[in-house]
Amino acid sequence: MGSLVLLHGLGATGRVWDGWPQPRLAPDLPGHGRTAPLAHYTFESMTAALAEALPVRRGLVVVGHSLGGVLALELSSGRYGVQVDRVIALGVKVSWTDAELAKAAALAQKPVAWFDSREEAAARYLKVSGLQGLVDPADESVDEGLLEVDGRWRLAMDPATFGVGAPKMPQLIAASQADVLLARGELDPMNTNTELAALHDQTLTLPGLGHNAHVRAPSAFNHLHAQATRT
Repeated sequence: MGSLVLLHGLGATGRVWDGWPQPRLAPDLPGHGRTAPLAHYTFESMTAALAEALPVRRGLVVVGHSLGGVLALELSSGRYGVQVDRVIALGVKVSWTDAELAKAAALAQKPVAWFDSREEAAARYLKVSGLQGLVDPADESVDEGLLEVDGRWRLAMDPATFGVGAPKMPQLIAASQADVLLARGELDPMNTNTELAALHDQTLTLPGLGHNAHVRAPSAFNHLHAQATRT
């Protein structure tokens, strides 16, 4: 049976996959949660660090959300000593404007923001990760995305991760050695059906769901990952 690896999006942590069935691997990406930051963030450097930490390296089924979807595709290229059989890339933003890239680059240069209370830091974490309204700020899973130092709070996320850039999706898909499915929530503003269909011939739209479809309705993926991890 294939091993299921779940990769979260920018700003989140592996705890966003808590509603998914076991067994599975749901690591924090580099510069997120409890995983160490990198000196420089590219899709390649993040994937290399991720691959190095994986305890299983063969027969993987990788579901990645947003940034995690890009890393899943990069991981499936065969360049990292890891064999990926199937990739489900959910909610990847595939079209970027110059203004959007400039904004992301500016965010990457900002210093770490400190907060006087966990409540303030938790609210910021949920906003950055896109989990507002989906996760209770008091939930203990939020703590994975926070750090407390001398009574003050900050996000565990390294701000420099904002500067990772825009993915070259056609090249990533062409280089993948896995079976690839591009998925999106019907209400996701980050991409469109037309954009995904122009990139690949295997796409899926999940009715009534938005960008964080994997958090809102994990059961919507039951058939997909059960089929993908079948012996």
